[in-house]
Amino acid sequence: MAKGKWIGLLAGSFLGGPVGALAGFVLGYLFDDESSAGESSAFGGRTGGDGGKRSAFGGEERPQQSEERNGFLFSLMILAAHVIAADGKIMHSEMEYVRGFLKHTFGEDASREGDEILKKLFEQKRQIGDYNWQNQTTQCCMQMAGVMTVEQRTQLMAFLVEISKADGKVTDDEIDALRMIAVSMNLNINIVSQLLNLGGSSLDEAYKVLGVSPDASDDEVRRAYKKMVLQHHPDRVATLGDDIKAAAEKKFKEIAEAKDRIYAARGMK
Repeated sequence: MAKGKWIGLLAGSFLGGPVGALAGFVLGYLFDDESSAGESSAFGGRTGGDGGKRSAFGGEERPQQSEERNGFLFSLMILAAHVIAADGKIMHSEMEYVRGFLKHTFGEDASREGDEILKKLFEQKRQIGDYNWQNQTTQCCMQMAGVMTVEQRTQLMAFLVEISKADGKVTDDEIDALRMIAVSMNLNINIVSQLLNLGGSSLDEAYKVLGVSPDASDDEVRRAYKKMVLQHHPDRVATLGDDIKAAAEKKFKEIAEAKDRIYAARGMK
């Protein structure tokens, strides 16, 4: 894979700054200097004979869409590395979840590349130490907040929460890491609790998903749900690709199920 292919696609919104610098460090180390027509990369796409970009994640992409998508995916790798290492242990189950997620969603090449990228990010963390890694991650989050929509950042958080749940237990350190990421990306800190309770079956979990108290009025419940609909609607991340939109649709369905549980308990229509 050609060195700089990903860096080239990250140009624009992520040119320079902490995300661009980290991309240069990771990808410049991993990928050799070989380049040839039609060469493929799971994250970087491949250049066809007509000069257009075709993503290995599926379909022909416009340059801006490809750049936006790859910026999102590399951001996910950075933040996944931070969450996985938050409790001081790199759990096999969490790594397997990320590999499985990438393979299922984007294909075998993406799983292999993502695994190598995560390993290099862990190496970077060891080299610079926990304090500097924390600062670097915070700065990356702030850059993401400046170039990504709130809906895209919300979907990043949803993926990160799923990673933290992969080993069957979300530790206090992981919750702290998720909260730091949320705040640094200019999201409400309550989004962590909301996403952690998605997929639950209890009424208490349903209230936490909507971010309201069981003592809230019916109008407050309706307003909370409408706010969730706007922030989590799958169409708002459609430019990132059908696969990411599909993940958002699953999340959207779980939010609706939480709402239905509350409405049924209250006799609301």
